[in-house]
Amino acid sequence: MSSRCSTVGDKDDMSIHETESGYVSGSGSESSLPEIHFTKPHLAFLNRQLQFLEPQDILRWCITSLPGLFQTTAFGLTGLVTLDMLSKMKLPRPQMVDLIFLDTLHHFSETLALVDRVRSKYPLVNLHVYKPDGVDTAQEFAQKHGEKLWQTNDVLYDWVAKVEPAQRAYRELQVTAVLTGRRRSQGGKRGDLDVIEVDEAGLIKVNPLANWSFQQVQDYVQENEVSYNELLDRGYKSIGDWHSTQPIKAGEDERAGRWKGQQKTECGIHNPRSKFAQYLQEQERRKKEEALQKAFADLEVAA
Repeated sequence: MSSRCSTVGDKDDMSIHETESGYVSGSGSESSLPEIHFTKPHLAFLNRQLQFLEPQDILRWCITSLPGLFQTTAFGLTGLVTLDMLSKMKLPRPQMVDLIFLDTLHHFSETLALVDRVRSKYPLVNLHVYKPDGVDTAQEFAQKHGEKLWQTNDVLYDWVAKVEPAQRAYRELQVTAVLTGRRRSQGGKRGDLDVIEVDEAGLIKVNPLANWSFQQVQDYVQENEVSYNELLDRGYKSIGDWHSTQPIKAGEDERAGRWKGQQKTECGIHNPRSKFAQYLQEQERRKKEEALQKAFADLEVAA
């Protein structure tokens, strides 16, 4: 099973493609969702304006301005805060923001337990779970792609476990904009993060808590009794797959525990898509070259 939509509670029989964002008319359909294009000056203007707003105000702007809006989350603290803020807005169902969770099949058991708690706490929110194509378990993943693919070929791992499922989700759910949990205070490439970004494929990415520090996020979690990953009480701050996440030491950057010892700061879904397109083209070229060499070798043996 490559994907699953979990709806807990009475959400009528409306399909995800019939769920409209803010300004789409009530009679609209999936074919009526407009494409959104920002010129560079317009995008710069929006970022100048939105950077002074509180996250809740940014979220309200997104809901009324961006059709095809979803929240992508691995249930980190920032994503959980975003989800809680949205739940407190008392939105009508057509404006509720669905969640997309990429189950790499290599999450901590604590993360999966958190997913269940989130389902219980926010029963009206749709959760769409996408897994690597054609597999349902870590064992099946290893049988298909080899043991410890994240060590033998980390780029391919990012593609099959995260990037391809994300692209499949965006395509199947008709996603045009996503809310992310990235913040400037997380460091690395995120240090100069804008509130709104547009990737090379035209996907709009909104970072509503871009201006918040880890302490602000933590304070909100405590004040609002937001469910969170138990690993955060054991020295972890940024949590991804179990094989590439470690606790951090005092004074280290928030994401210092991710891919420790590697020249890597992002998992793939926030890297340029062209990077993976080039990688896949190179892989295909090598396969063809190897097949051709084998064919020539077979001919020589036959001769």
